[in-house]
Amino acid sequence: MNENRSTGARLDRLLLGEARYTREELAELVGLPHDQARALWRALGFADVPDGVRMFTDLDLEALRRVRVLIDSGHIDPRLAVRISRALGYTTARLAIWQGTALVEHLAETGQLGEDAERRGERAYEIAAELIPELEWLLIYAWRRHFAAAATRFVPAAADEEVALFTLAVGFADLVDYTELSRQLNERELAELVDVFEEHAADTIAGAGGRLIKTIGDEVLFVADEPDTAAEIGLRLVEELDALHNLPKLRVGIAYGSVIGRQGDVYGTTVNLASRLTTLAPASTVVIDPAMAEALAGDERYELIPMPQRSVHGFGLVEPLRLRRQHAG
Repeated sequence: MNENRSTGARLDRLLLGEARYTREELAELVGLPHDQARALWRALGFADVPDGVRMFTDLDLEALRRVRVLIDSGHIDPRLAVRISRALGYTTARLAIWQGTALVEHLAETGQLGEDAERRGERAYEIAAELIPELEWLLIYAWRRHFAAAATRFVPAAADEEVALFTLAVGFADLVDYTELSRQLNERELAELVDVFEEHAADTIAGAGGRLIKTIGDEVLFVADEPDTAAEIGLRLVEELDALHNLPKLRVGIAYGSVIGRQGDVYGTTVNLASRLTTLAPASTVVIDPAMAEALAGDERYELIPMPQRSVHGFGLVEPLRLRRQHAG
């Protein structure tokens, strides 16, 4: 335990630098009101720091200074700065936990931490010191790439609207009988199953030209700019997962229409309908709404098969359709 604490403290210094400032000193040096500095800290996902405690570093000072520059530019107000910080905090917290857990598991499984328990902390620190600069560079690279790709979508969408509205195809895909299966597997087996599913889904969605919005255990939410792109994603997900016999079957629901974009997530009636359609889909099928069917009408690659009308909570009677490849057996 002491070795772990020592390694943790050294990693803190490696990543953040030496603790020099109190929260009050940080706010005064930057020239931000104390309550504003506290709001930004909370938005990043961190607990309040008691008055007078010196736990902030030069890195924290520089980060707060840059937020002040953004606010002073006139393009961003304090409220938006908090919203941006909250999105950063939420996203990077999940990323850091995922990367850290995966890295430690890999190092342990491959024996890179060694057999000597007393040396493991030191070895972990040495490896982290070597890898952190490369991981940091890749993080910035990925953000730049995604920001460049997103700019072509969110700038036109927000040009004439106070709320960013998009017309998108929205899809949900979930594993059938996942709850029952989770009772039959141990924790490691369940984690491996979810990892394989998420990795497969992410690769398929990106490869077909869609965007993975989030994963929620046994379910993924994706969007695509064009209906035929979403159709291809849904069919590929089902077909390719069927080929992996060690995984449960998949079902997909897709709806097409207006969507509200907020902090990397999507909301609105179209999203809710796609979720409801997923629950109507039998295993290994893709079910779509009438708007999606209308957009795909005439596309010879796909066959649209009407399903019985269903009463869907919040939507009344819905006329779903099953999507298949043309001439599928």
